[in-house]
Amino acid sequence: MSFLCQPVSRAFSSSALRSSVFKHVTVIGGGLMGAGIAQVAASTGHTVTLVDVSEDVLKKTVKGIEGSLQRVAKKKFADKPEAGEEFVRKVLQSISTSTDAASAAQTSDLVLEAIVENLQVKQELFGRLDKLAPVHTIFASNTSSLPIMDIASSTSRLDRFGGLHFFNPVPMMKLVEVVGTSATSQETFDSLLNFSKALGKTPVSCKDTPGFIVNRLLVPYMMEAIRLHERGHGSKEDIDVAMKLGAGYPMGPFELCDYVGLDTMKFIIDGWSANNPADPLFAQSELLNGLVAEGKLGKKTGEGFYKYK
Repeated sequence: MSFLCQPVSRAFSSSALRSSVFKHVTVIGGGLMGAGIAQVAASTGHTVTLVDVSEDVLKKTVKGIEGSLQRVAKKKFADKPEAGEEFVRKVLQSISTSTDAASAAQTSDLVLEAIVENLQVKQELFGRLDKLAPVHTIFASNTSSLPIMDIASSTSRLDRFGGLHFFNPVPMMKLVEVVGTSATSQETFDSLLNFSKALGKTPVSCKDTPGFIVNRLLVPYMMEAIRLHERGHGSKEDIDVAMKLGAGYPMGPFELCDYVGLDTMKFIIDGWSANNPADPLFAQSELLNGLVAEGKLGKKTGEGFYKYK
């Protein structure tokens, strides 16, 4: 994914950095995460520009947001359908779409990407937008597994760069992991915390470590379940039942792997393993690699550890 940007000149002044909650937010990426973030931001009084390279994707995304808002309105305004319709209309009015990331960035207080989990693509995007966005604009990534500092290194605003890791589905999930690097300023970090709170979310502060908090604990747990099964120490069905009934988890680790996507699991563990080859928590799994090679990626393909057809 690439975005055409034209450079403009600007000068930096530390006093230009805004510590208040952002007013104009640009969300780049029209997938599930980007759509959810755009919906929540617009629903909480922010002006949102949703960017993707495809007009068709944007049309489908806005239609999906409208459907999601209608479901929210049906519950929130059960006795006042007209108020519900007005709610949907006002939120949609706060969302504009564009295929021009450069133009959108020039009027934004926050540029938040939710695109493909590819370091080079993210670096290219932010490297280009860094030349265009106002000096006060803060950049943030929704990555779930890539180091924020590695993404930020493509820009000249290391102090104005952080992570905002939302969880799917964004309108429903209350948690946001707010990630600061060693270069992120306290003012930037506070702004990202305040923005998360303004969205009605519960933020937690994270360091720029592999997987932050949730995935750093969750992915090794799921990988250890797979290794337990590979060693012949438990069937996947018994392991899932044990964790649901014994630990009170809503899903067992194999069910969760299929829900997340085995390709996503492999992508995360491949990156962590490459960067931390001596850490046994990040060791590869032949079973997982084999299923991904066969195209059995979980619920989205109809088969992973379990069959869904």
